[in-house]
Amino acid sequence: MTESDEEEMNEVRARLKQSREEISHLLDPPRDPSGALPPAGGQSGFPRSRTMQMLMSNRGLGALGVLAGGFLMARPGLAFRLLRLLPTGTVAKAIIARALSALSDRAD
Repeated sequence: MTESDEEEMNEVRARLKQSREEISHLLDPPRDPSGALPPAGGQSGFPRSRTMQMLMSNRGLGALGVLAGGFLMARPGLAFRLLRLLPTGTVAKAIIARALSALSDRAD
């Protein structure tokens, strides 16, 4: 390798390092100096994307339920085959947690 090739490689490595740092900064949630977890439902909480926030809202869950019910009535065989692909344990835990939190909110 010549000296100009080494300089070009060093420039490429520096740009690659900078872009990796930018990507990691974008993907990592902001850290709280006290070490506490960010509040749920906030800008840095789960879910972070606006699409998932909309789908996890009451209106979004209702729309998904209607869509799933219609799909189940129209094509039950395909719906059950697709249902096997879902992580049902995780989905069930999320639904149970949401139901329990709704019940506790009503009690307060």
